[in-house]
Amino acid sequence: MIAPAIASPAEIAGLRRRYLLRTFSAAGVDIIFTSVFVVFANAWSYAPRSMAVGLFLLVGINYLVCRRLFVPIEEYLAGQRSFEEAQRRLTQLPLLTALRVALLAMTMVGFRVAAPFLWPDATMQGLPTQTVADAIALCVLLPLFYFTYTYFVISDYLGSLCAYIFERSGNNLSLFFGRYRLKLGIALLVISLAPMTAVIIDLFSYEGVKLQFEIATDVAISLMGVVVSIYFIGRSLLRPIRILSRAMSAVTGGDMSVRVPVTSNDEVGELTGQFNTMVEGLRERERIRETFGRYVDESVASTILQRGGDGVLAGETREATILFTDVSGFTTIAETLPPDHLIGALNEYLETVLAPIRAHGGVVNTFIGDGLFASFNMPLACPGHAAAAIRASVDIQRAVTGRLFGEARVPFATRIGISTGAVIGGSVGAGQRLSFTLLGDTVNLAARLEKLNKDHGTSILLSETTRAGCGTEFVFKPLGSTAVRGRSASLAIFTIDTV
Repeated sequence: MIAPAIASPAEIAGLRRRYLLRTFSAAGVDIIFTSVFVVFANAWSYAPRSMAVGLFLLVGINYLVCRRLFVPIEEYLAGQRSFEEAQRRLTQLPLLTALRVALLAMTMVGFRVAAPFLWPDATMQGLPTQTVADAIALCVLLPLFYFTYTYFVISDYLGSLCAYIFERSGNNLSLFFGRYRLKLGIALLVISLAPMTAVIIDLFSYEGVKLQFEIATDVAISLMGVVVSIYFIGRSLLRPIRILSRAMSAVTGGDMSVRVPVTSNDEVGELTGQFNTMVEGLRERERIRETFGRYVDESVASTILQRGGDGVLAGETREATILFTDVSGFTTIAETLPPDHLIGALNEYLETVLAPIRAHGGVVNTFIGDGLFASFNMPLACPGHAAAAIRASVDIQRAVTGRLFGEARVPFATRIGISTGAVIGGSVGAGQRLSFTLLGDTVNLAARLEKLNKDHGTSILLSETTRAGCGTEFVFKPLGSTAVRGRSASLAIFTIDTV
């Protein structure tokens, strides 16, 4: 499917112009090199012809060749091609451009080497002649330099072009033909071995003043070439890494909205694409966790997501403390309030009750009408879980006592039952409908104790096992033994002063 245009005709012309100017920069480098040679050789009469050939090939012919290379990209920018059709040319643009410039440079160097023999006129008189070895070296090393220079110059341009496309359309490269190791190897070869090779060939080809001239010329040209190459090589190889590094820092800081443009056609570009995929997965995971946490306690949701698999927590038995809460006389309150006022007051109340439970390491498993069911040490570890549940219950009573909730400004007197013992926890359900549930006698006992508050006129009741698990941290008031539905023997129960 062909996408709409992402750039105006003027913007496309500007992008094309910047590309062509980058390819023409090889002609500028050639003029500098030629000028150095002319100065050292004192061959001023040779300069016009030599530079004219360079401009003809590296600007004129180069324009015709590279202009055609850019056509598929123009068509994509204008909405006449899909990104999938254009990205192969985008990915290969540095290589294709560099190859063409290298061939033109080889033609240019061959002409200059052969010029004194082809046109032995006055303009060529006094022009230093070269040995066969030096001529061959020039025909190999200079085109190699222009290839490397152009490749990294256009790679740098490709980075800015890909960033522009990414900002306009969100499209990123997904085809990668380049190899980072090969790029680095060629760069090191050209900026180190090529100048050294030229000097060694001079040492074996010339002597005396001629040797000094050739070495001085090669060293001067090499130094300028190395400086220019290092600049563009550094930009081309390091800029994508810097972009990726900044993006990683942003994600580390919690910014999951990061998505970065793929600006290179090698393994670094591929890594950048994988980074975007990873962040998208993390963003989706965070969205699921936040959504899941609205229906399941956030810590339970995090535990399920961390364990991976099929999102199921396998059954396990662990000692834990269970806490049930309920609102005294809620049915009567519900009959007197409009539904919207009732729900608003109840949500405010449950939020108030939830905070102390989470603060002390508990997990709210289920909201049951006007109450809730929380656990300590299941499924998340909670050292000293019995004492943590008592602290949470005391804080709950302090938070709700004397407070009015919602627009209706109603009080909610809270009853709490707490029990400690073995608890079975895991995912239960059928098909795709699952719920994390706690089972066992400890759970049932906590629910029974919450109900028994009505008989004893208390707000918190706890079992003997919970009292024993707290050590001497609290002062409990024993209420004797009482019969509990579902148990044959009476159980000792306790309460605690919340003041």
